[in-house]
Amino acid sequence: MRTPDFWYRPAGPAAWALAPLGLVYGLAVRHRLATGRPRRVGIPVVCVGNLVAGGAGKTPVTLAVAAALAARGLAVHTLIRGHGGHERGPLRVDPDHHDAQAVGDEALLLAGRFPCWVARDRVAGAKMAAAAGAGAIVMDDGFQNPGLAKDLSLVVVDGAVGFGNGHIVPAGPLREPVSRGLRRADALVVMGEDRAGVTDDAGRHAPGLPVLHARLEPDAESRALAGRRVLAFAGIGRPAKFFATLEEIGAHVVERTGFADHHPYARDEVVTLLDRAAGLGALLVTTAKDAVRLPPDLRDQLTVVRVGVAWQDPSALNRLLDRLPPAGGPHGEAA
Repeated sequence: MRTPDFWYRPAGPAAWALAPLGLVYGLAVRHRLATGRPRRVGIPVVCVGNLVAGGAGKTPVTLAVAAALAARGLAVHTLIRGHGGHERGPLRVDPDHHDAQAVGDEALLLAGRFPCWVARDRVAGAKMAAAAGAGAIVMDDGFQNPGLAKDLSLVVVDGAVGFGNGHIVPAGPLREPVSRGLRRADALVVMGEDRAGVTDDAGRHAPGLPVLHARLEPDAESRALAGRRVLAFAGIGRPAKFFATLEEIGAHVVERTGFADHHPYARDEVVTLLDRAAGLGALLVTTAKDAVRLPPDLRDQLTVVRVGVAWQDPSALNRLLDRLPPAGGPHGEAA
């Protein structure tokens, strides 16, 4: 799905026309959360979710949280629904065997760093992870899914656009009302400069909610693109965010092409982009999330920009993680 432009503009005719459908969507989410019976699996579960549809930076934050837990000596596994893939799971992802069509692009990114389980049924996936030796689970997305009990829930939001026009899908980007979602969260993670007043929103809707600030930081190889001519393409929630990152590191973006989130690239599309870049005397560049959806034999013909999370105050994350109970503690298996 390509994110509609009107989601991130002041509400206009399109948003108001779709608002009744948004009301129905919001009521469905509220009913699911109210009637769900969360189950526990005997080990800590951290959820990295959001309140909007589309890219907010959940997967990089999931990896950062997993790394922080691993630094504490925990055997960390990750858990994801596997959006864009056909496997329902529970299934442990093998990057040498599975592709994005099977498990989704985000699952492959997670599996490159930590054991990753794809499961439409989050409880079943978490049980499999625990049985396989996980000491903690970090779940990418699932904040609106009540099946698996969470010991800590972080809501990630892009500081550049915040909560958009304030309407619920399909009238806007929200999965649920901001006030209701933030009151269920344990902390808010604002990615990038807070140009949308997200911190103020949190103070208004959920006074006292911890707010962590972070940014996506390109690795050294990606920063070497400074001064280079590049043709950039991306099929993520907000391609403009990737293009802005390239400009911030000093790359000269001569052309940019955006695709829908999770776009399955055909060989002809990639060859056309390679030819176009060559004609412009530019490097073809894309995101790590896009790279796993490209034909394998073409991946070495372009540059992949890889990013990690840099916390403004790393101790703030550690204080949150200190709240987690030990494995087998008071969050043991529920009846």
